[in-house]
Amino acid sequence: MAYASMAGRIRMLNTRHPIIKGMVSYAILWPCGSAIQQVIEGKTLETFDWKRCFRFSIYGAFVVAPMLHGWVRLSSTMWPATSLKIGLIKAAVEQVSYGPFAMSCFYVGMNLLEFKSLNDGIEELRLKFWPTFKVGVCVWPIVQTINFSMVPERNRVVFVSIISVMWTTYLAYMKSLEDDTKVLKLKPLPPPPSTKT
Repeated sequence: MAYASMAGRIRMLNTRHPIIKGMVSYAILWPCGSAIQQVIEGKTLETFDWKRCFRFSIYGAFVVAPMLHGWVRLSSTMWPATSLKIGLIKAAVEQVSYGPFAMSCFYVGMNLLEFKSLNDGIEELRLKFWPTFKVGVCVWPIVQTINFSMVPERNRVVFVSIISVMWTTYLAYMKSLEDDTKVLKLKPLPPPPSTKT
């Protein structure tokens, strides 16, 4: 009886506040992506960076989930129909608007959670944005076309969060790279011109 009552309350909370479901999902799944990346990197329990996982959890719950929830609601308001054509339109719009914004927030936001300066975050973004974006273009249009054309709106954030584990593992890999231009195959941007005369 108590179990049924508790399950009913959780369902009611989920119906009234769907963002909470996304926040809980991302608070669990984003650090899982970080943990998977660390295992692939060869870390053991003795060398595991639990603080990194915690930062991913905080960022996933309090930044990614609300942003994604807002984007899903906005796009559903702008294009309320559910069809393959609408799914393709939403996926394309997301790739050129939300995607770059979310990646920028990730690099800058994670640097701030590491207590680094805003300039450090911007510099990391300058180095890693395009390599990350190129991979994102291969993943997210397909995922979001399926999400926007076949998945009911109330389950879209959760659907994306499952795919997000793989994406977060990739982001954790990119984040773990030192600003090594050889690894990223980029030329460093020249320093800004001096203002001294």
